[in-house]
Amino acid sequence: MTPARPRLLELRAARVRYGPLEALHGVSLAAPAPGLTVLLGRNGSGRTTALRALAGAVPLSGGAVVWDGADVTRLRAHERARRGLCFVPDRQAVFGTLTVRENLELAHARGDVTAALEAYPELRPLLARRAGTLSGGEQRMLALSRALLSAARAVLADEPTQGMSPAVASRTYALLGGLDACVVLAEQRLPPGLRARAGRAVVVYELRRGEVVFRGEAAEHATRPNDPVGPVSPPAP
Repeated sequence: MTPARPRLLELRAARVRYGPLEALHGVSLAAPAPGLTVLLGRNGSGRTTALRALAGAVPLSGGAVVWDGADVTRLRAHERARRGLCFVPDRQAVFGTLTVRENLELAHARGDVTAALEAYPELRPLLARRAGTLSGGEQRMLALSRALLSAARAVLADEPTQGMSPAVASRTYALLGGLDACVVLAEQRLPPGLRARAGRAVVVYELRRGEVVFRGEAAEHATRPNDPVGPVSPPAP
């Protein structure tokens, strides 16, 4: 029997331009499903652009986006969403004029918000509030709750715990790490809680100036010297 091909969400030699500036210089990465992948880097490193490229929120000027072996480069963001991809950007991730309950009901086919309130009971007393009036951390909880309710095949989240208390952030990473989905997070630093997940390796890519400078498991990254390094592979001649 032929073994099943691994399910992956990939960038292959991806290039992204913002006007005259190139933000990604041929970046390749592969995020397994189910599994947790973290894109690390400082502001301007390309981590957010890589996440947006996977989501279809920015077009590629070169390379490809491949999902489970199919080239989806030309699929727009809403078409990827229909196929089960949920993107949680770092800003404007909720419908601000709708209530918390309405935001949650939109994410579930039958409007059942139970799972969201079990994950984030802090949202229960806020159900009647307009989402735009919530604090930053509350909006992140709401946005991630919508991702949980949608039963997405791939969840992409940019700094998912921004504004959350340490306890809620820890719970959030546990929730994301336990999903039966391809989960890709963009973070400035590797959170301690992501350095090990029960029985499942956390894949890490570190980007710097639009190039991958590290790829490996979270445990390897945690012990890596904090030295300036170049790309993990030299550019093609």
